[in-house]
Amino acid sequence: MKRIFTFIVSALCALTVSAQGWPENYGGVMLQGFYWDSFKETKWKTLEKQAPELGHYFSLVWVPQSGYCGGGNSMGYDPLYYFNQQSSFGSETDLRAMIRAFKDNGIGTIADVVVNHRKNKSNWVDFPAETYGEETYEMLSTDICKNDDGGETLTWANKNGYKLSENNDTGEGWSGMRDLDHKSENVQRCVKAYLKYLIEDLGYSGFRYDMVKGFSASFVGNYNAYVNVPFSVGEHFGNADEARTWIDGTKVNGVRQSAAFDFQMHYRLSDAITKSDWTKLGTYQLVNSGSEYNRYAITFVENHDTQYRSSSEPGSCPINNYIEASNAYILALPGTPCIFLKHWLKYKTEIKKMIEVRKLVGITNTSKHTTLKSSMKYMATETTGAGGKKLLSVVGSSPTSYTAPDQYKKIIEGYGYIYYVSEDVDTSGWQAILDRIASEDVPEPEEPFEDRDVTIYVDANLPAGWTAGFANFWVWSDTNSSNLCTNKNWPGDKITAVKEVDGKNWIYSTYRVTKANHPINIVLSTGTGSPQTVDFTGIENTMFLEVLADKVNGKNMIKDVTAQHPTGISDIIINQTSNKNIIYTLGGQKVDENNLQPGIYIINGKKFINAGGKSLLR
Repeated sequence: MKRIFTFIVSALCALTVSAQGWPENYGGVMLQGFYWDSFKETKWKTLEKQAPELGHYFSLVWVPQSGYCGGGNSMGYDPLYYFNQQSSFGSETDLRAMIRAFKDNGIGTIADVVVNHRKNKSNWVDFPAETYGEETYEMLSTDICKNDDGGETLTWANKNGYKLSENNDTGEGWSGMRDLDHKSENVQRCVKAYLKYLIEDLGYSGFRYDMVKGFSASFVGNYNAYVNVPFSVGEHFGNADEARTWIDGTKVNGVRQSAAFDFQMHYRLSDAITKSDWTKLGTYQLVNSGSEYNRYAITFVENHDTQYRSSSEPGSCPINNYIEASNAYILALPGTPCIFLKHWLKYKTEIKKMIEVRKLVGITNTSKHTTLKSSMKYMATETTGAGGKKLLSVVGSSPTSYTAPDQYKKIIEGYGYIYYVSEDVDTSGWQAILDRIASEDVPEPEEPFEDRDVTIYVDANLPAGWTAGFANFWVWSDTNSSNLCTNKNWPGDKITAVKEVDGKNWIYSTYRVTKANHPINIVLSTGTGSPQTVDFTGIENTMFLEVLADKVNGKNMIKDVTAQHPTGISDIIINQTSNKNIIYTLGGQKVDENNLQPGIYIINGKKFINAGGKSLLR
């Protein structure tokens, strides 16, 4: 009941301060729920299963850009479609289920918004037309900045009969994809509709804007004010002065509309550890640049970009030697800490304790803090939380060298850090918290996997250029990349079997899945293999697919339409022995057979419909 009440209060507070960049006196902690190439660990279904545990510690989870990028594995930073939400992390159905599960557990989902640039379908300047809410949204060549790619795009456009915008970029350029002209009314119309869709339809709670140095901060402000979004943070690489200037640049009617990541926090931690000098902390960071900006400082130790770059440059990122201490530092300060998924997975028990201490003291993004003592070996910082309670954090190579004042008592310690709390902090329930953490960190035994059949249905109404009556299925599994086709040579098996479902004809074939967490993947084609579709990956259960006329790089797109055809999955099970059946939602959450809502469920690896809200097992 306490968590539900806290969530309701937090939600009301968020509504009160919406469209003001970031809530004031906000005590939540955010998780970056991905890292570079985390395609398996960050599947929407995988994250959904973790919602109950994450809800104890995080108020927000930032997930990858969820729009369709044209097939294959993509982290989402090459956006192509806005309203098609089939991504490398799952289907739109999976995404919605995850967002709902997060909300049910007191977590808001932060969308990664990539609108500085956009990918093209087949040439340098063509964008897809998308229909949503009876409106069509399509960016044109004239929505591309005149000086895109240093003038190379303009040269190509002039040679091929296209026109670009008359406006130059309002920020830094980025080669590889088209930089959008945010002065264009059409760009603004498309982006505003997309952002409203993320919040009002999909259910996201806020935005993380990618590469905000690429366009004017004023556009972020206008977009946020239009959508009235309570949580917004910009990826602004730069020093504290530049970050403050950017935050102020988002003002609409004098009100700041976005927070910013505190990149200087990351850099100062790197300096302190590299130079074995912990006095490097406490200066230059956004969170230390004035109390009014603490509210808008999203602190972090590491993210997907710094992790990716450091891993490709061995020895360039020393934070790995003091991950626990670095997270202890940001979790004891004002601002809103954002924990990196890799750190969470490796040091989960330690980070859980740190977050619980932060909550126990009542630290928020606007709490006051001061440096008590700084030396080459450690940094001692005091932060005042709710009701004057205090947290004293000591981080460094030798935190035990510092002697805490008598009015403090030690509560936790680990490699490179010690937390003390003031005597007025009630720690009577602390052991119960530790016991709960210990019980959470005992891994649950995996459910035994039962082999199951997965049927792939393809709409027989194929696009122009495809031969009617059949399709080639090139199917493989993530299990040792094994080919599941009878014909081991491209383009795979010619499938002619057709079945009528919901009044439509479907070309179909069934495959046996024999190992958990190893979905199957498919490429569809016709004739000798051309035309063909993009790769469609991650199939774990029976699916209904539609081949679209729209192409990306010459390959037809595939749309998942499973949710539109539930009657083709199976009938309700009758007369089964209930104690042998395990029931899951489509998102992978185990449910009680006697407390089911209408919907689709998985029983013993197969999908079934429950239309009446009663037990499927009768």
